[in-house]
Amino acid sequence: MGLLARVRKEWFIIGIVLVISAAKLAPSVGVKGGPLRPEITITYVAVSTIFFNSGLSLRTEELASALMHVKLHLFVQTFTLVFFPVAIWLLLKVLALTAINEWLLKGLQTVGCMPPPVSSAVILTKAVGGNEVRERNLYLGSSSSVPFSSIFSQLFMTVVVPLIVGQVCRRFLRDWLERRKPPFGSISSLVLLMIIYTTFCDTFSNPDIELDHLSLLLIVFIIFSIQITFMLLTFLLSTRASSGFSAADSVAIIFCATHKSLTLGIPMLKIVFEGYEHLSLISVPLLIYHPAQILLGSILVPTIKTWMNTAQKVPNIQPNTRQHAISTY
Repeated sequence: MGLLARVRKEWFIIGIVLVISAAKLAPSVGVKGGPLRPEITITYVAVSTIFFNSGLSLRTEELASALMHVKLHLFVQTFTLVFFPVAIWLLLKVLALTAINEWLLKGLQTVGCMPPPVSSAVILTKAVGGNEVRERNLYLGSSSSVPFSSIFSQLFMTVVVPLIVGQVCRRFLRDWLERRKPPFGSISSLVLLMIIYTTFCDTFSNPDIELDHLSLLLIVFIIFSIQITFMLLTFLLSTRASSGFSAADSVAIIFCATHKSLTLGIPMLKIVFEGYEHLSLISVPLLIYHPAQILLGSILVPTIKTWMNTAQKVPNIQPNTRQHAISTY
């Protein structure tokens, strides 16, 4: 793959680096009260745009057939929203004894509570040949809760309402959307870059916030270790003879249960931790987790695809594997 093709493929990750660099060079542009007025344009307009876009692009008509696969949903939701947060919480009890920046550790805790993404996990699942329709449906059932009424109301107005409005609009625009195929993913990614930019503008404009490089390196190592461990664990659990999952289902579980949503996560952090001067440090683990999950997933795609092809040829390994794999398409 040529350099230009690689840049086009990884433009969002490159964009994250560029907007953080731009925030470092000119933090006054994106701070609260600055020219961009992020307290309005980001907190309300940008976040609402992302979820309206999600509602407009979400093909709910394709998800109905996947609703009956209760066992798979229960496994992923339990792993993602129960086991994952508890495991991270226990890990943080140990990491709190180290010299790692406490705000990075708080950020790692928020990563554990995030739902899976509807983008990267689906793309990697489809690349292998897994059950991406069920995976999209798993995303719909993922949510996060915060015990503050004011935050609930803002989440409702900037997340739930735009999502519902987007779905309603899709009912009337479905034929046009299917024909024109607007770049929903790119639009959301561009808006997300704006959110990341203004978040780091607040950080770089505050001289009291410091981040030591050792803490950052340790967080990177911890995140990769968590992903590798959890992917292996979900593989072992979902491929047991008693699990009842097909190979296609196992692939969806491996990616969906271990991935975390940056598109949903950053706007929610922006809402929940609005006013925190350390918001950018809290968001760093999630910003690291996103490219890490794509990198690891891309590396593992050939291996998992080989395993899946082998499982399809041996009926005794996974019952109904061939039927599920074909129905995925």
